[in-house]
Amino acid sequence: MRKSNALFVFFAVMLILSGCVSKKKFAEMQKRLESSEKTNFDLSQSIKGKLEECNKQTALYKGKFEACTEEVNSLKSELALAQTNVRARQQQVDDLKTQLADARQQRDKQYQQVGDLTVLSQTANNNIRETLTQLEKKDKYIHLLQAAKTKADSINLALAVNLTKVLSEGIGDKDIEVKVDKTVVFINISDKMLFQSGSSNITPKAGEILGKIAKIIASRPELEVMVEGYTDNVPMKSVCMEDNWDLSVKRATAVVRILQKSYGVNPNRMIAAGRGEYNTLTANDTPEGKATNRRTRIIILPKLDQFYDLLNPNNVPK
Repeated sequence: MRKSNALFVFFAVMLILSGCVSKKKFAEMQKRLESSEKTNFDLSQSIKGKLEECNKQTALYKGKFEACTEEVNSLKSELALAQTNVRARQQQVDDLKTQLADARQQRDKQYQQVGDLTVLSQTANNNIRETLTQLEKKDKYIHLLQAAKTKADSINLALAVNLTKVLSEGIGDKDIEVKVDKTVVFINISDKMLFQSGSSNITPKAGEILGKIAKIIASRPELEVMVEGYTDNVPMKSVCMEDNWDLSVKRATAVVRILQKSYGVNPNRMIAAGRGEYNTLTANDTPEGKATNRRTRIIILPKLDQFYDLLNPNNVPK
């Protein structure tokens, strides 16, 4: 529109400058002007329509672009999540591989242990088979063991009876006790029968008891003697005693010295041991309980080397 107005003004000026123009020519120019204006209007409308269509297309493509952008972002999020899941799965796979390797290692160790056990079992079976073969061939050895056990039981029973009879003469049952356990004879003597209170000094009355025990020990040279000292839990400390351990040991050694020096018992057959306030017979919470736990125990037992010799198949009579 602006262009057509400009042309109109131009032509008007030219008419004025030219001074006079013919009507025919003016009408022709007017017609041409109107045609130009119409052409310009049609062109303008066409351009306007195309521009509106272009704007519509632009808005449409913009919407599609935004939708695509949103979809791309969503796909990126899904991709990131998928990558995270993949890493987690890979970590699980690595952990499972590690566990599998550990399981294989444990399996190999177990196979090795089973193999070792098989070797040990085979060795043990061979030893057992050899032992059984020896026992089958040496019935005398079995009879020898049975006879030895019977003999040991008989000796211990006779020894216990003799000890009980000899020691009980003039002595109350509550002060001395004789027991038999398998191949061992135990003599429990109350401390008041042997020692002064809180010391390791032997009382005059103890000589009678120890003398009787010494006679039986001397008559059985195949036996060994262990003397054990026991105390209650009352703390003990003096110039000569550090604690109840010291007191129990000194009491045991005092008895051993009397048996050796006064009654001639071979010292090679005797053992002195102190048990302190431990290995009690009863609780130390009453005077009676303390008195029970204060004791000296004399153990008469076979020499261990005799049992080792007895169990040696090479010593079986042919």
